[in-house]
Amino acid sequence: MTSPAVDNISVTGSTAVGKQIIKDAADTLKHVTAELGGKSPDIVFADADLDSAIAAAAEGVFGNKGEVCFGGTRLLVERGIHDEVVERLRTKIESMRVGDPLDAETDIGQLADRSEYDKVRDYIKIGREQDRATVVSGGKRSARQNGKGYFVDPTLMVGATNTMRVAQEEIFGPVLTVIPFSTFDEAITIANAVPYGLAAGVHTRDMKKALAAMRAIHAGVVWINTYGQFDSRVPFGGFKMSGVGRELGPDVLDHYLQTKAVWLHAV
Repeated sequence: MTSPAVDNISVTGSTAVGKQIIKDAADTLKHVTAELGGKSPDIVFADADLDSAIAAAAEGVFGNKGEVCFGGTRLLVERGIHDEVVERLRTKIESMRVGDPLDAETDIGQLADRSEYDKVRDYIKIGREQDRATVVSGGKRSARQNGKGYFVDPTLMVGATNTMRVAQEEIFGPVLTVIPFSTFDEAITIANAVPYGLAAGVHTRDMKKALAAMRAIHAGVVWINTYGQFDSRVPFGGFKMSGVGRELGPDVLDHYLQTKAVWLHAV
């Protein structure tokens, strides 16, 4: 990071690691691109297609066993449909198969290592005991693994507010926190009230509302009526503590190039 022979650094990792790399690179004024942490909101309005929204929400947080930076770990649900969404999510979560990630029938595999397992379990404990949230489903080591591997059942927490640690800090595991809202403005306020700004989801049949939310949310990626779609032609990266610069798409090339102005007088 400090060698003058290195012109550019690209890092994907935690916000803490990204901040340290940026500090180390400052002495030689290197170019740095950093794709870092997230605590992404996934907003479900009352007029959404709930079949689609619930499927997308579950995949958005439990895909790759929750070890994904852009996961929609804060599910913001309009109060009128809150109980229905929670119950349908609970049913869906409890049907997920936890097991060998090499088995095509598996929905949730094991976490990367013991430290990640311990961190996820600690956050679930924090949610229950410090934040006073309610664990509707999951929240424990999977009983289906016979003691082998670092497995945690997909976990659903309700009774949460956006000021709780489980709503503010990146857990990086299969834990979904549901937060109710009453109005469009309240949803946007909650969505933006975290240090991160990597991604977001919006579910509604009203495209005017969807586009208004897209413009108002402080995030580098917004999915509308879906979650987690990618294409190598589309830039990816975040606002605020979620990083600097962009990966993918034509924008990424700017971080690896220098602009040179040349003036030539023919003689």
